[in-house]
Amino acid sequence: MLILIPVLLYLLLMLGIAYKVNQIKHSKNVDFTQEYFIGSRNMGGFVLAMTIIASYVGASSFIGGPGIAYKLGLGWVLLACIQVPTAFFTLGIVGKKLAIISRRINGVTMIDLLRARYKSDIVVILASVSMLVFFIGTIVAQFIGGARLFEAVTGYPYFVGLILFSSVVIAYTSFGGFRAVVLTDAIQGIVMLIATGILFYVILKNGNGMENIMLSIAKTNPEMLTPTSNGNITKPFIMSFWVLVGIGLLGYPSTTVRCMGFKDSSSLHRAMIIGTSVVGLLMLGMHLVGVMGMAVAPGVDVGDKIIPILALKNLHPILAGVFIGGPLAAIMSTVDSLLIMASATIVKDLYSHYVNKDASTEKIKKLSFMASLGFGIIVFLLSLNPPDLLVWINLFAFAGLEATFFCPIVFGLFWKKANSTGAIASMLFGFITFIYLTVYKISIFGMHTIVPVLFISSIVFIIGSYIGEPNDEEILDIFFKF
Repeated sequence: MLILIPVLLYLLLMLGIAYKVNQIKHSKNVDFTQEYFIGSRNMGGFVLAMTIIASYVGASSFIGGPGIAYKLGLGWVLLACIQVPTAFFTLGIVGKKLAIISRRINGVTMIDLLRARYKSDIVVILASVSMLVFFIGTIVAQFIGGARLFEAVTGYPYFVGLILFSSVVIAYTSFGGFRAVVLTDAIQGIVMLIATGILFYVILKNGNGMENIMLSIAKTNPEMLTPTSNGNITKPFIMSFWVLVGIGLLGYPSTTVRCMGFKDSSSLHRAMIIGTSVVGLLMLGMHLVGVMGMAVAPGVDVGDKIIPILALKNLHPILAGVFIGGPLAAIMSTVDSLLIMASATIVKDLYSHYVNKDASTEKIKKLSFMASLGFGIIVFLLSLNPPDLLVWINLFAFAGLEATFFCPIVFGLFWKKANSTGAIASMLFGFITFIYLTVYKISIFGMHTIVPVLFISSIVFIIGSYIGEPNDEEILDIFFKF
């Protein structure tokens, strides 16, 4: 019960924020669509940084990633730290341009951007369907991670944990919309930092310092202190992982859409600095804890269990409850981002454009709530029988979204000749190639699948754009005249 107290207080705080934001959303002076889906474009630097981090850092960063670091050693820490410039990279390259263009077209979703850029219903439908499919995989991974963590630390059944935190995140997202999501993300980012700091300090202290911990590992598993972990992490995979969590991130919808919602340029610049610093602390801290676990708690068979085991063995029950808030924050903040985007895709991008173009604001309000709630319930049901290998489920969905969206977003923003023919070709080839290579476990030169997928989809995009009809001047004016 002592462990549950801070967890329950934290969940109640999230619901309280949603209640307050819900009152803003229903104010007569607020445009519902702008408020619910993009928070009226009012994010400051700190909130922008935290929401980008929180939407990106999920269960794999707090549970799955440290679990692999426990098995493979410092090589996986090196791999994880590739993610440090995530916020700087995303905001610095596409941030300002996305903010300007989204205001010009009055867009609130990535599908709005693709519709304005390519003027193609096929592009919109392909993007919407693939987004919903891969979102399901990502959210299932987060739900499973949260419920497993709750089960391991509290002793309550998996089902109880799944019900508790999934119902809270579905509720505050459905009621509060984008503003509730980004405000809770800001709080969740702080909770993640506190949780990481607590566990890192305690494990370091109980292991008698970093030097003793590393000497202990060197005696039993010296290969764990090498960059390649005795060949288990190949150099081509290390290099290609940068593409997955670095360059490819420019095509990840849930982070790029954040660039539409910040207030001004100074907010963007502050977010780049804050975001980079926070991601560095989170990634280095949690993955090092996983490696340190080899010395403090050797012999754990399932890597995903190491973080809950370390928390239980080394923290006071109240502190263990505070620590659970970190991974739960990471999980909830990823889920809420995807739920609000799924709702926007279903209601704003599909229903309002293809089913009922004259839908009233009240109708949109009801459908937005029902879409968030319904999508959340579907994913909850899919999480009842959890598969293993949490981090790989998450990386599959993550890479699938990049395979579909990278070329249409990046080429669309920075290449004048990009057109709908190239976009359609790259989305289809990217998706099919990714699924084929993944299902048949085909590795090209030891690289992560995303590298050949993005290479093929880029080539196809360029060829298709030269074959297709050129863009009209209206599109070029919106996207390239500043």
